Amino acid sequence: MNQEALDALTGYFQSFADKVVDRSKGILNSAKGTTKLGDSIRAEVTYDESSQIISTKFYMLNYGTYVNQGVSGDHGKNAKTYTDWRGNTVQSDFTYRDKMPPPSIIEQWIKNKGIKGRKSLKKYRKNKKSTVKGAGQFIKDRSLAFAIAKSIKIKGIEGISFFTQPFGEEFKTMKENMLPVLARQIKDMYLTTFTK
Repeated sequence: MNQEALDALTGYFQSFADKVVDRSKGILNSAKGTTKLGDSIRAEVTYDESSQIISTKFYMLNYGTYVNQGVSGDHGKNAKTYTDWRGNTVQSDFTYRDKMPPPSIIEQWIKNKGIKGRKSLKKYRKNKKSTVKGAGQFIKDRSLAFAIAKSIKIKGIEGISFFTQPFGEEFKTMKENMLPVLARQIKDMYLTTFTK
């Protein structure tokens, strides 16, 4: 492959990768606000001279796949779905079984957000006849974090398809816009994300 064709192709793949990264960050920021995960998303286009293969690799923090796909609730109950890169709605590969999210991380999130929990008032409890001493009073952040972690384990986490959906859409556009000869050569792509 001559240098001019190589530059054109790597530029085309870089443009594809940049669009995927920008759209992924946009979807994630809309859903979660500015996060370390969003800041970590990046892409790298490389060319291997010996195999003459152009590779596009995407990187993000390792928990990005959980945010993208979601996590089904306790033992597969409350199954969560997400949109894969082919545009299909599929069930998440992940589920909570014996462990719940670490309350210590949730406690830090509670402190960062300035959230304060309270003891349940009578009208919000299952047994409405009983009384709880100090109902309505603030509770410790650790207690609130544990309650949230337990709820997440049971209900799961919704997936937001922040990466797979834009990847699939941009990949389809890329294939449609490439020269017909090159489009025939790109029959499929295997999606792998790499952690930092």
